[in-house]
Amino acid sequence: MPEEQEIHFSDDEIIVSKTDLKGRITYANDVFCRVAEMRTEDVLGQPHNLIRHPDMPRVIFKRLWDSISSKTEIFAYIKNRSRTGKYYWVLAHVTPSYKKDVHIGYHSNRRKPKASAIAEITTIYADLLTIEAQETNRKTGLEKSTAAMDALLSKREMSYSEFIWSLSD
Repeated sequence: MPEEQEIHFSDDEIIVSKTDLKGRITYANDVFCRVAEMRTEDVLGQPHNLIRHPDMPRVIFKRLWDSISSKTEIFAYIKNRSRTGKYYWVLAHVTPSYKKDVHIGYHSNRRKPKASAIAEITTIYADLLTIEAQETNRKTGLEKSTAAMDALLSKREMSYSEFIWSLSD
């Protein structure tokens, strides 16, 4: 069960993980393990969503997977959950990984986001979660939250990437 206790990491630390094509963790640095409150052996081979926080709308992960599956990098604000249920926010940069021109998985570097960005994104994510939860059919909920996210971007006249970077200014 999630707790409302935040885990902090410093501005100069980078959380790093790598996964295979199915999202199973193949590498996690010491910062990842410390912040997630897990040992390396606890995370290797596990699906990366083991740190997914229930406050995260599905539409954000759909956008993330759509981008990286098409071999495009993406930046996203993500709220994660530690082993004990505490939470931590990150600004994630996720890219496809290659070995000798063969797509083998994904690499993610996460930094500490600005508090002002989290204040704004928290409200947006709560609205998207509400939209998703209003539907008994998960697919319909995802479609409606995707439409809401697209409407927000359209209203701001921004791409998703521009929106993410506008929060970092």
